[in-house]
This record gives sequence, C-alpha cells and structure tokens, in this order.
Amino acid sequence: MSDINCIKNLRNNKGLSISQIQKILGVNWRTVKKYADGDQLPQEAIKPKKGMMYEDKWGEMVADWLFEDQKLKRKSRRTNKELYNELTKYGFTGSYRTVCNFIKEWKNSHQEEKDSGHERLEHPPGEAQVDFGVMEAVQDGELVDVRALIMSMPYSNVGFAVPLPSENQECFLYGLKQLFIQAGGVPKSLRIDNLTPAVKQTRSKIEEAKLTDEFMQFQNHYGFEVQVCNPRSGHEKGSVENKVGYIRYNFFTKAPVMKNFEDLTMQLKQKLQDDRERLHYEKQVLIKELWEQEGKYLLALPEKDYPIFREVLAKVNKYNEVKMDKALVHVPRGYNYSQLHLVLSWDQFKVVSPDGEILLEDFRPYMNKRKALPWLSIIKTWVYKPRVLNYSRYRDYLPGRVREFLLTDNLLIRRKRLESLSTLLVTHDMKRINEEFYDLIERDQLSSDSNPYEVDWNQYDALTPMEEVGK
Repeated sequence: MSDINCIKNLRNNKGLSISQIQKILGVNWRTVKKYADGDQLPQEAIKPKKGMMYEDKWGEMVADWLFEDQKLKRKSRRTNKELYNELTKYGFTGSYRTVCNFIKEWKNSHQEEKDSGHERLEHPPGEAQVDFGVMEAVQDGELVDVRALIMSMPYSNVGFAVPLPSENQECFLYGLKQLFIQAGGVPKSLRIDNLTPAVKQTRSKIEEAKLTDEFMQFQNHYGFEVQVCNPRSGHEKGSVENKVGYIRYNFFTKAPVMKNFEDLTMQLKQKLQDDRERLHYEKQVLIKELWEQEGKYLLALPEKDYPIFREVLAKVNKYNEVKMDKALVHVPRGYNYSQLHLVLSWDQFKVVSPDGEILLEDFRPYMNKRKALPWLSIIKTWVYKPRVLNYSRYRDYLPGRVREFLLTDNLLIRRKRLESLSTLLVTHDMKRINEEFYDLIERDQLSSDSNPYEVDWNQYDALTPMEEVGK
C-alpha cells in the first residue's frame, strides 16, 4: 500500500507522466498505469467455492445423502467410502479425496456442535462458593500441610478462610460453621463441588446429586440452599477457585509461622479484612463497601450452637490399639471390650467404653503430622553466606534459642556457630537441639566462643515469653 501511495502522489501531486514514474521507481509500465489512474476499491475476500462438487450436481447429491443419514443411528450411516462408491455409479469421475473434503466441510457447517465457551453468570447478593485449598505453614520449625476451607462471596468479592488439618466431614462442617461466624451471618445459597463430606452421589444425566445425611442436617439447621456443581466443572464456581489462588499467592508464598490452627485462623482473618480496602476488579468500588451492602442479605445465625462431631464404632486389636486417621492409637484396657465408641471432633477424639467410661481423650493423630524442613541444606548455605541469615525466609522458622544463638553481629563467630550446628544436625533434629540447647553448650557441641554482644543464656529464658522459648 505504501508503494501505491507513492505512485498516486507522483502522478496527482507532482504531475509526472506514467513513463517518468516508471523510470524513477523501476516498476513495470502497466503496473504504474494500473495504480496511478485506476481506483483501488476494497473487495470481499470470501469467494464462492469452485470445483465439480460445487458447480455440478455431485455436491447436492452427497448433501442429500448426508441429510438422510443424520436421521439414522450412527452405526447405520454410510461411510465416506460407501458414498464415493454410490457417486461413481452415477458417472462421477472425481477422486475419493475430493468427496472426503466436501463431506468434512458439510459436517462442519451443518452439524450442531456444543459451544465450548462459558456463559458469564450473574451473582446476586448473599450467594457464596466454598472450596478447599492445600497450603503450607510452619509450626515448631516443621512444615504443616494446611487444608484451608475458603468461602468467596462473588457479589462483593469478599473472602473468608479457615485453616484445617484435613478435609474430612468433621473439619468441613466445623470450617463452615467458623466461616459463617466470621461473616456474621449465613449465605442464602452455597455452591460446592462434589466434596466427599457433603455429596455421596454426584449428578448424572438423569438424577440430581445426593447429599450426605450429616450435611443435610447441618444445612437444615442453618437454613441455606445448596447448589452442587457438575463433575469436573470447576468453572461453575470460578469465584472461589480464583480466591483460593489469590490467598495462596498473596498470603502463603512464604509459609506463615503458626502456634496452632486457631492462631493461623486469626492471622488469615486479619489479612483478609485488610484486603477489603482495594477496589473490586470489575465494579471499581471498594470491596469493603460492597460487603456492607451484601451483608444485609445474609441469614441470621441460629441461636443454638450446632455441635460438630461424629461417632463411629472401632474394633480393638490384642495390642490395645484402634485404627484412626490411618494410624494405630494405643488405648489402655481397650482389649477388655469387644467394641469401643470413638467420638471424633475436628481436632480431638474420645474413646468411650460401652459402659460410658472415657478410656482416652487426646488430639487426633493428624494434628501431629509434620514434615521436617531441610535444615542441614539450609545451614550449609548459610555457612558460605552467613550474612544471608539476617534476611533469609527461613530465619523466622528457627527455634527461639537457636535463632538468638546464630544472630550474633560478628560474622566470623556466626560462621563458626553455623558450622558446629551443621555438624550436629547429622545426628540431631532442630527441635531436639533447641530443647537440649544448654546441655549441648556445656558439652561444647555448639560453639560457645565469647562475644561481647551475645545473649546471656542464663537469663535468656527468664526474659523471653514462654511461647518464644518453645519455638
């Protein structure tokens, strides 16, 4: 187009002849004539198809046969080869590939195909979506897998979260109860996927999803409606799917330090409250203001508290052990009874005899499930770069005594202490080192070089809050 504009300019504005333009540009004389004096009008690029299938009767014959076959079962329809053979009986001289190409184009333009796009949904106030997200936190210097139950309110884009140790029924119902308390009310409707604690049979083409009895009882108490998504259709609850990712990438990129699950719940609650001070991604209104409007549509919390627990019968082996959460739990005098009753809450359990005697009460096995941080590898990295310790992401995960022991300002002394700690980690874990800290210092297994600025270890525990000492 720039060449055409140049020719037009030389012809109309400069007044040059066709021959002069041809010599200047070195272009064929007829080409210059065409663009200098002719009009270049836009034309449609779509041209009618040509060929024997479109210009002769053959295309109409095949189209009629395909239309007839659409009414039959698939196994009764003619194949491309059979249609080609039929055409040859009427004198068709084209190739089999020509017929196949025509059939493919006809099917693409005449068959009703399922639209693969999604419809934008409207979310009224008071509607919520719930899902679990798997994240990590650090407790006592060890990694803990956290199942965060997250509730999103699509109208205002407000989020609520409760970290839990598992995705079983007790955790799910307890988590929902805590989410309602955080919201200050109960959503009118709750959209969930096919969570095992809530759905015992997924939706099929002929039957709706069936809810578990325990979840239906919980639903009746709080009064909300339930919408179950289709299997493998995460887009139907896209708001909470996005909220899970938002919380993971904004609040869990560095695993937070938690004292317990209640402490982590309060941390998340505060962060999500602060997060409401931003604009809604679409409505360009503060999320906090939208939530104030939406909160008026929530149902009131019931006056009576709903207890969350589950009772199961358990058999005891000859070693006085019952199986719980894929672990064997020792129950004193348990083998004296043929069966025991387990009363399970989200974090604790009770073992009750048939006579009603509580034989054992403790935290559930998964509450103590941990993964050790790779401390040996981390400490070895700090040995070569001791200054990194001051701003390392792992600094806050160190137990209290060990952290203060390493955070000396003298880098030479710090390096020496890191070296002795790396040697000790071959036979001890970090938690044990923190617990036996004074004994290790006395046995000189941890470097105790004098340092005018170091902590007086005899006074450290007395001056430090007990929860910090135990870290």
